[in-house]
Amino acid sequence: MSSLILLPRILHIGAGASAQVGDVLKTLGCSHPLIVTDTSMVKLGYVERLQAFLPPGDVYADTVPEPTEASIIAGVEKVRHGQYDCIIALGGGSPIDSAKAIAILGKHGGRMRDYKVPRIVNEPGLPVIAIPTTAGTGSEATRVTVITDHERDEKMLCLGMGFLPVAALVDFELTLSLPPRTTADTGIDALTHAIEAYVSRKANAYTDSQALQAMQLIAPNLRRAFHNGQDRDAREAMMLGATLAGIAFSNASVALVHGMSRPIGAFFHVPHGLSNAMLLPSVTAYSLPAATARYADCARAMRVARVSDSDEMANRKLLDELVALNAELQVPTPEAFGIERATFFNLTTTMAEQALASGSPGNNPRVPTVDEMVKLYEQLW
Repeated sequence: MSSLILLPRILHIGAGASAQVGDVLKTLGCSHPLIVTDTSMVKLGYVERLQAFLPPGDVYADTVPEPTEASIIAGVEKVRHGQYDCIIALGGGSPIDSAKAIAILGKHGGRMRDYKVPRIVNEPGLPVIAIPTTAGTGSEATRVTVITDHERDEKMLCLGMGFLPVAALVDFELTLSLPPRTTADTGIDALTHAIEAYVSRKANAYTDSQALQAMQLIAPNLRRAFHNGQDRDAREAMMLGATLAGIAFSNASVALVHGMSRPIGAFFHVPHGLSNAMLLPSVTAYSLPAATARYADCARAMRVARVSDSDEMANRKLLDELVALNAELQVPTPEAFGIERATFFNLTTTMAEQALASGSPGNNPRVPTVDEMVKLYEQLW
């Protein structure tokens, strides 16, 4: 059976890749870009640095972490009333996801909920050139965006070729200023992408190769980048690993961790990578009996198990590593994060129902019921 693989038309990877943005615009035949970013990119001087390579253009810098429809409306209006022929997305996953949504809504109209799964959005929006500044979401190479419906407290998964950037400039030097907390959260997000893509029911030979390579790059370097943000070798490995993981999950889908993670973010404003990190050890333990060989491959790719280890031994080492990684990277429990206990437990069924409706749990090796997800949420506390 064949597999459909979707990638950005142009990929520049390595130190200084972001400086190629002007040439990329010319290649695409674009000359009137809108830069979509956030205020931190402006303060750090990244926007000004980028503008040196571009024709005169406008900037929309009001994107927010964990973007909502409300946070992108002003950007959508800019596109609707402007003469832009492309969007340059600069930042972490939130600005890039915001830019993807703005590109679709600005061209086709409607509300974001009109575009969430099960609808598949293959109609093109404005071309998006993505320049990531974190080694995490892989959004620069995916046909996915996640936007919160603030009226319903629901993180909407939106999927299709229309959300795939036409170009990605993956420059690890833009990550050297990341603080340890962001490095940890985005790094575990990338590792989760790789693991879930590999164990997904929609995995294929191509995504397997990308996912395994991503794990080989991310796992040995995440701690190094966390403890020393100026470690260029670790930053470079993390950045490439995150992009490969993005390619893998975009073409194989994520699974239960992401399905259960989105409602935690929507209801309690937990950063996406952090909620993934909270869930990864327990969801892996739950899922492992249905894909022992696949999870053992993950342990070996991450170099926490030997090739000679049995699958059972490799999986024990994998679970130990995920717990140890969370401890070293100071990943809190929901309680330690400051979530109110009664509210969390009252919402477990709603969160489980939203997770199931997203479709991601259906890709998991072991597909849970709502009741099983409720128990997993309760254990997480």
